[in-house]
Amino acid sequence: MSERLTVLKTYKLYVGGKFPRSESGRVYEVTDSKGTWLANAPLASRKDARDAVVAARKAQGGWAGKTAYLRGQILYRVAEMLEGRKDQFVREVAEAEGLSKSKAAAVVDAAIDRWVWYAGWTDKIAQVVGGGNPVAGPFFNLSSPEPTGVVAVVAPQKSSFLGLVSVIAPVIATGNTAVVIASENSPLPALSLGEVLATSDLPGGVVNILSGRTAEITPSLAAHQDVNAIDLAGVEDDVLAKELEVAAADNLKRVVRPTASHRRPSKDAQNAASSDAGDWSADPGTHRLTAFLETKTVWHPTGSLGASGSSY
Repeated sequence: MSERLTVLKTYKLYVGGKFPRSESGRVYEVTDSKGTWLANAPLASRKDARDAVVAARKAQGGWAGKTAYLRGQILYRVAEMLEGRKDQFVREVAEAEGLSKSKAAAVVDAAIDRWVWYAGWTDKIAQVVGGGNPVAGPFFNLSSPEPTGVVAVVAPQKSSFLGLVSVIAPVIATGNTAVVIASENSPLPALSLGEVLATSDLPGGVVNILSGRTAEITPSLAAHQDVNAIDLAGVEDDVLAKELEVAAADNLKRVVRPTASHRRPSKDAQNAASSDAGDWSADPGTHRLTAFLETKTVWHPTGSLGASGSSY
């Protein structure tokens, strides 16, 4: 029996529920931690980023309009599918982050658990951040959270899967849509996540995933007038982060800056082994859920119930 020809996987972008190549036709080589070639990833352009924003905006109204309970069910379905493809993600995370198979498996398990955790918050976060407000007057005063809209997300550079899930899931759990720039050096787990999302119940355009040069794609997203917020979790260069924050101010985007431990280390520490996996494995809290929510407050007059003078 003759030896089979190796069938190499072609990784593509995930935009609007479809898998286009970059409009520029460009690709770049992705290697493992030892420099061994793994695959060619699409090198997304600014045009790809604009197309992703169009897809995200088109999907945003329908996604935000779904009940919180239904969004939770859809996110849970994604976790089910991730569980079914766990072996693939273990291999890709091990190659991307230079981990042993057992350590990569622990990272993937944590990422799936985190996705489930955020799925459970979809119909609970409103009870935490919303409610009735006591006011001095005959009025009901009710505050409720609503999604910000289209959120650009720069995924963590070193935590290619757990960190990725930790920044995508809270954005969409609260009714936003996302344009995600995958880890520049380790984009394969993110591109594979796109395949899972495409075959789940998640509507096309809710999550859009681009791979390429962070410094090339992020400026156009930060300045885009139809992007409502930007998460700079994966921007390790303080100079670039500041430039993006300035560009975002043009249309009053909400900006989430990376913590100090996620930024580029000082020159003295650049040769030291570093990873943000420990940070991303910590209890995430609710701050990423609330980061991209706006508060709507409604006033309504109370009414009198008969001669007793009681009111509702």
